[in-house]
Amino acid sequence: MTTHITHPDIIKRLKRAEGHLRSIVSMLEEGRGCLDIAQQLQAVEKAVTNAKKTLIHDHIDHCLDTAAGPDSREARASVGEFKKITKYL
Repeated sequence: MTTHITHPDIIKRLKRAEGHLRSIVSMLEEGRGCLDIAQQLQAVEKAVTNAKKTLIHDHIDHCLDTAAGPDSREARASVGEFKKITKYL
């Protein structure tokens, strides 16, 4: 497995989401209001989504670019197009 510069940031995001998720379970057990719970669920969902996007973009930038190589114009064009479409993840 290759470790990239963004991995520590992704780990921090996921640990934060993990803490929020534990809080949500406690909130449910305590009978807290649905609005508060939904807000926390949104925070967890956003954190996981951002971690996923960061991981995917990092993979494209470091792994696919390297695999395409500097000599293959067509492969590099395909990777470039793929990078553009990932903004819609």
